Formats: sequence, structure tokens, C-alpha cells
Amino acid sequence: MVRLALEKTSLIDYPGFVAAVLFVRGCNLRCPYCHNPELVEGPEPEGMESWETILPFLEKRRSILQGVCISGGEPLLVPELPTLIDEIHKLGYKVKVDTNGTKPEILETLPADYIAMDVKTSPDKYPLVGGSKEMGAWVQESAHILMHRDIAHEFRITVAPEIFDLSDAREWASYLKGGMQVVLTGVRLHHTLDPNYKTRVAPYPSSFLREVKNQFLAAGIPCRIRGEGQVLDY
Repeated sequence: MVRLALEKTSLIDYPGFVAAVLFVRGCNLRCPYCHNPELVEGPEPEGMESWETILPFLEKRRSILQGVCISGGEPLLVPELPTLIDEIHKLGYKVKVDTNGTKPEILETLPADYIAMDVKTSPDKYPLVGGSKEMGAWVQESAHILMHRDIAHEFRITVAPEIFDLSDAREWASYLKGGMQVVLTGVRLHHTLDPNYKTRVAPYPSSFLREVKNQFLAAGIPCRIRGEGQVLDY
């Protein structure tokens, strides 16, 4: 069975719920700004546990927790994911899944209650994040699936220099009409998958994130900047 890292309590990972967060290892992209590189490649980090160990914890916390978020890494690469979701549902929890959207054939029937899907850049530019143009097309297909499934969802964009710009925002704004929400965030450069990335770029200023936000708002898509109005520690 899959091994996972556990964050026992989160107030921010599942909107509206007090949740535990489960992290899986492995990803089919290589975003240079990824701030969980230990979940992407290299030896297994400390703190990974078996599902059989985590399950009793979730059973005991049913009076405190309301949901479970499954993140990563890329959860849709885990064959046991639908079974995990079913077992979590049996405990009475809602389940949110974070995904990069490159597995539309799985996303189409995934029994989650909420899906947060990353949009990295324009489909043709997915080689910039270690993917391919074909994978970019799969992400576009996944977005279409989410917008036509009866499921709560959001699209998440890390507005990363060299990877995402206003032309990408305009392209996705034309495609995501009908989506429930777009959530923007700036890059965090303390700990990145590509150590050279943080030496050659600086985060976009907040004014640029607002320009990106306005592209989606102009298309009628609800959009917010994560942490807007707060001091962001990049």
C-alpha cells in the first residue's frame, strides 16, 4: 500500500474545513520552483508512513477533523487513490485532491468532493515544467472535465517568472470560462527543486499578480490572489 506523509491539522488546505493533509511521493512534472522537491525525487524523506498506520489516527480524530486533503507529489499517479478516498469517506470525511491535471482519464471519475487543479502555463509551454505539449493538452482536457462535472473545484496558478506571463493568463482566461474559481500565488524561492531557478529569478511584484487576476476577472471568472492583503514571505 502507498506510503504517505501526514500533516495532522490544517486550516488552509481544504476551504471551509479543518483537515488533515496526506502527501504522496512522485510526480510526472519537474517544475523548477516546486517547494516540495523531496516528494518529487531522491530518497524517501523522513516521516512517511503506511496507510495502515495513518488510518487509526483519522479514526480517532473524527470529532475534530472534517476533511482530508490528499496532495503531493501527484496523487493521481497512485493506483490506490480511489480506494484511499473510499476508505476516508467511510470515516465520514470529505476529501479534497490536489492534482496537476495530467491524468484526465482518472480525473473524470475520481470520487473526490473537491479538486484543486494546477495550471502551470500555456499547454504548448509545458516542456518548461518538465512535461510536453501533449501533457499540456491533457491539462486542458482535465480543465474541461472539471468544468462539466458536478464537483467543487478550483484552478491554481503559481505565477512563476520564465514560465507564466500575461499571454498565458489571457489564453487560460479564454478557456476557463465557467470555472468556479482561479487562485493565484507567487513563487516561494526558499527551497526549490531546481536550485539554479532561485538564483536567476525574483518573484513577480504584487502589481503583476493583480494584472493576471484582472485577466480572469475580465473574463467573468472568480479569481483571488492567495494571501492578498497579507505580508507574503517568499
